[in-house]
Amino acid sequence: MDYGMIGKIEKAKKYASQRDRFRIESLNVTFVGDNNPHSILLAEGVWKCDCDFFQTRGRCSHTMALEKILEGMQGVVEMVG
Repeated sequence: MDYGMIGKIEKAKKYASQRDRFRIESLNVTFVGDNNPHSILLAEGVWKCDCDFFQTRGRCSHTMALEKILEGMQGVVEMVG
């Protein structure tokens, strides 16, 4: 491996430990469910999911699972908090 790549790997490790550097403005995720795939979108701090439960309640297991996965990422927490 060349020195340039070694430097980039070290920089990436540093950045990964400084999560407050990242601001997620939008996120589009496909959840592969037991019955159907679902499209989940986070845009401008608002979650959306195409599942029937979300349409009536504004939250669902898919969006709540993503909130848990992304917990601790400062930019996301600010968006959804």
